[in-house]
Amino acid sequence: MIRLPTDLEPKLITVVREGYSRSDLVHDLQAGIVVGVVALPLAIAFGIASGVRPEQGLYTAIVAGLLISLLSGSRVQIGGPTGAFVVLVFSIVARFGYDGLAVATLMAGGLLVAMGLARLGAVIRFIPYPVTVGFTTGIAIIIGVSQVPDALGLSLSATPTAFFPRIAAYADGLQSLSPAALATCAGTVVILAVWPRVTKRIPGPLVAILLVTLTVQLFGINVETIGSRFGGVPTSLPSFRLPRVPVDVLPELVSPAVAIALLAGIESLLSAVVADGMTGRRHRANAELIAQGVSNIASPLFGGIPATGAIARTATNVKNGGRTPIAGIVHALTLLLILTTAGHWVGLVPMAALAGILFVVAYHMSELRVFLGLLRGPRSDVLVLLTTFGLTVLVDLTVAIQVGVVLAALLFMRRMAEVTEVRAVTDQLKDVERIGFEAENPDVVLPDGTEVFEIAGSFFFGAAQRFSEVLGEIHRKPRIVILRMREVFAMDATGLHALEKVHQRLAKHGVVMLLSGVRAQPLAAMVRSGALDRFGEENVLGSFREASVRAWEVTDQLPDNGSVTPASARGSEPHR
Repeated sequence: MIRLPTDLEPKLITVVREGYSRSDLVHDLQAGIVVGVVALPLAIAFGIASGVRPEQGLYTAIVAGLLISLLSGSRVQIGGPTGAFVVLVFSIVARFGYDGLAVATLMAGGLLVAMGLARLGAVIRFIPYPVTVGFTTGIAIIIGVSQVPDALGLSLSATPTAFFPRIAAYADGLQSLSPAALATCAGTVVILAVWPRVTKRIPGPLVAILLVTLTVQLFGINVETIGSRFGGVPTSLPSFRLPRVPVDVLPELVSPAVAIALLAGIESLLSAVVADGMTGRRHRANAELIAQGVSNIASPLFGGIPATGAIARTATNVKNGGRTPIAGIVHALTLLLILTTAGHWVGLVPMAALAGILFVVAYHMSELRVFLGLLRGPRSDVLVLLTTFGLTVLVDLTVAIQVGVVLAALLFMRRMAEVTEVRAVTDQLKDVERIGFEAENPDVVLPDGTEVFEIAGSFFFGAAQRFSEVLGEIHRKPRIVILRMREVFAMDATGLHALEKVHQRLAKHGVVMLLSGVRAQPLAAMVRSGALDRFGEENVLGSFREASVRAWEVTDQLPDNGSVTPASARGSEPHR
């Protein structure tokens, strides 16, 4: 039997191997049914808000939710459509139609599988926190604004996609405001806010939908419903269908596909981390990415939209006793049962009620307290936060994610370059009164004509220019230059190139360059690039004491006081 590598093995296989008890089944059945009921109104609402039909949100929750639970790297992950995708999906559908979205989702699924196989599960978690908060808060704002027409019952001839023109269109349409729709939306929000104080065992969204829909039907309140807008909801899954788009459109779908993949990866791993905190277990990030990839390949083939791990539904699963992926499978089967037996009742749900649910989702999603807290942080983080937020709201989520990540990376590299220090310490060594080099190495004496420099921090391309500038400030013409690298734990190709350029310049003037205290990673980089041979292996030393001995060998001198000789120094304990 072929066994998958541990980091790629779905947790369901681990559960089966470890043993699955009747108690586990009872808890999973209970949690799965509750989460399925919670997911019903959310899947419909996310589908409509994304610019597709309500049943497509359900198809996603069923197909993708089932596959995510089967293949997930987390025991309790619940997958399906989420609010994070609403803005992105809406913009893709508006531009390329549903088939364009389906192809982009297929491409994103392939990317996610490749990322999992390439073991990038840990890397994707390095997306800076201000970036995730910025686009999450921006998405929440757009979701809330997009629900205004349904919440107020506005009759609009056209709804612009740009943020400010959309607000202007809403203002122009206020004369068509429907008090009934406003009351329906407000009633939904009030129920969602109050119901958790009554009981948390029965999901608030389900109670709100049932009560509001029943009230509207009993009293004949004139508000728009899912049925009046979309003509009802099918009661079966769609058949398998391959999407079709013109070949010349495919290059334009690459950027949306990358955005979907990044968003799905980030959201699912964040959800898995939240679940780890609630259960005390650890998820398998690479297996999770593969699960998300497979689900996003399958979802559009059955009429669905992009899916990812849903933080709120995953938390609901854990709180209701979910222990294994079986709970997620039950959640998907519960939705399938509701669709096939009661799908026609879904058409009675008022659009204003769904708007109320999405208002509450947007509020919780916005993390306003966290957003405001980050505004008091470092200026570079504030810049990343506001840039990502502004681009999400005013331009496009795809652009926001890409620009936010690049900007955060650039600012991080700048910060790393600032903390990387290159300084001359020769004069400090000669001053016994000062706490410095000679105090650490009282028996080390250097030959005349030796200049010593120390590098502290990551030696990468951001710090290479500073290194070259400092070494270019040598006023005395030395015979030997010693570079202390005991505090350099990482070096990239640009840093190594700068080191080689300095070596070449010094060698041209007959100056010998010695490296002391070289750590494992920089040494490995030198070996792989062949730089070690060009420097001379005898000139790359493990400690400063060895470098001092090598300096005397180069000058063929001994210190006047005879305190250090090559032989005695080599036999001493190393001082980096």
